[in-house]
Amino acid sequence: MSDVPVARNPILRGFNPDPSIVRVGDEYFVATSTFEWFPGVRLHRSRDLANWEVVGHALDESNGFDLRGVPDSGGVWAPSLTDVDGEFWLAYSVIRTMDGDNKDLDNYLVTAPDVSGPWSEPIHLGSRGFDFSFFHDTDGTHWIVGVAWDQRPEHPSFSGIVLEQYFHDRQRVSGEAVQIYSQPSLVEGPNLYHFDDGYHLLLAEGGTGWNHGITVARSHSLTGPYVRDAATAVLTSRDDPGTPLQKAGHGELVALPGGEWALVHLASRPALRLGERYSTLGRETCIQRVVFDDEGWLRLEGGGHHGRVEVPFPELEPAPVAKPPPRDDFDGDALDLRRWSTLRWAADPAVFDLAGRPGWLRLRGGHSAGSVFEQSMIAQRVEELDATIETLVDAEPTSVRQAAGLLAWYDRSAWIWLQLTWDAENGRHLRVVTRDRRTTRSEPYAASPGPVGLRISIVGSDLRCSATGADGAWRDLPGEYPAYALSDDHGGGLRFTGMFAGVRADDLDRQGWFADFDYVDADFRGA
Repeated sequence: MSDVPVARNPILRGFNPDPSIVRVGDEYFVATSTFEWFPGVRLHRSRDLANWEVVGHALDESNGFDLRGVPDSGGVWAPSLTDVDGEFWLAYSVIRTMDGDNKDLDNYLVTAPDVSGPWSEPIHLGSRGFDFSFFHDTDGTHWIVGVAWDQRPEHPSFSGIVLEQYFHDRQRVSGEAVQIYSQPSLVEGPNLYHFDDGYHLLLAEGGTGWNHGITVARSHSLTGPYVRDAATAVLTSRDDPGTPLQKAGHGELVALPGGEWALVHLASRPALRLGERYSTLGRETCIQRVVFDDEGWLRLEGGGHHGRVEVPFPELEPAPVAKPPPRDDFDGDALDLRRWSTLRWAADPAVFDLAGRPGWLRLRGGHSAGSVFEQSMIAQRVEELDATIETLVDAEPTSVRQAAGLLAWYDRSAWIWLQLTWDAENGRHLRVVTRDRRTTRSEPYAASPGPVGLRISIVGSDLRCSATGADGAWRDLPGEYPAYALSDDHGGGLRFTGMFAGVRADDLDRQGWFADFDYVDADFRGA
C-alpha cells in the first residue's frame, strides 16, 4: 500500500452530484444531492480524501421528510454542508414542481451535533431560489447565497445570484435579498469564501451538461460589485470531449491542514454509442488540488482547466475504509440504507419486510412504475459502466397486475425490468418490460417452478438479461436493451439522477401480494 493517499476520480462513484464539503478536525465530510430518492442528502466521510465511506443521510422520516408527489429529477437539490461552532448545518432545496417556466420549491436548514445525527426538524428559509449555500462571515453573521429564479417567460429564468442574511436565533431570513452577481450566460451553484484579499464567489456556469464549468468572481465588499475571472474557467471539460471527466463543474473548496486547498466537483464518465455520449452513471463526485496564482485567482494545481483522474494528497496519512460487500443477503433487522434507496417514501417495514421470511426480503407489491407516491422498490447506484446485478426471486403471481423482479432504473419514463408475472395464456412466466416514454414487452419466457434466478448485465450502453432454468443453469434471454436510454442525456428534458439497479414488486390491485428476494449481488467491475 502506498504511503501517499491518491484520490482516484471519481471519489464517489455513480450518482453523487452537487458535492458540498466541510473539514472538521482531521475528518472531511461530503454531502450530495439525492433528488427524488429516499433518504435525502447522502453523507460521506474520509480522513485522507482518497478513501470514503457512506455514514448516513440527513433527511428521513425522523425529521418529517417525505417526497411523495415530487416529479422526476425534483426533490432534494444541491445541499450545503457547513460547520458552525461545533454544529453541522445542512441547507437544501426541495423542488416540488418543474412545469414550464415555474419551479415551486422550498428551502430548508437542518442541524445536528454530529454528522450521524440526530438531525433537527427543518427550518423553512423561504422559496426564493435554489442552489443556495451558507456563508458564515468573520464577524459572526450568517448569509445564504443562491440562484434567483424568474418565472416570467420573457425574462431569463436564471436571474442572477442573490444574498440574504439569516438570523439563527430567530430561525428566519431577513426577507431582503440583494443581487450580487449576474452575467449573460447561466450561472448557479454559488459559494462564498472570505480570504485576506476579500470575497471570492465560486460559481457553476454553462448548465450541468457538456458545457458545464466553474469560474470565480471577486469583490472587496460582501455585497459587491464582483468582478469575474478573465480566464475561460477554473475547471471545465467543455473544450475536450475526450478528457475522462466530462461535465466538470459545480464545486466547493476545502482547506487542507498545511494551508493548501482542494476542490470537490461533479463530473461524468459517459458511455459511448455510435459516437454519442450518454451519462448512464449520472454525475459523480471528484476532487482536485487547487492553488491561487500571483494575482489571487483560483487555478488547478499543475495548470490547465481539465480535471485529473489521480490526485495525490501527501500531507495526509492513508486511511483506508472497509467497503461493503457486493452481495446483500438480507440477514439484518433493517435495510442497509447506506446501500439501498427507495423512491420518494421511507422503507416501511410492513412493505419492505425482513421479518416475514428471515434471510429474505419480502417485498409487498405497490404502485406502478408511473407512480410518484408508493412504489415498492429498493435500488442502489450503478457505479461503473460495466456491471452485473443478480437476484433470486420466489413469487407466485396469479394476475396480470402482479409482477416482481430485477430492474435497471433511471426514472418513471425510462427503465428495463426483467419480471416474473402471470397471464392466462402463459401462466407464470418471465418477460422483459421496458419503458422509453412508451412501454414495450418482450415475448414470454418459461419460468421454472420455485425460486428463479434473474440477472442483468450492463456493458457500456447495452444491457442483456439472463435467468435460471429448471436445472439451475443460467440462460441468456434474447435481445439487447438500451442502457443508454437510462442516462441524463437521452430523451430531452431535465434529467439529473443517473442509473440505479434493484428489485421491485407491483400489486396494482393492492391486495397484499408479495415477492421474496433471497439476495442481491451487484458486481461493479470498474477501476
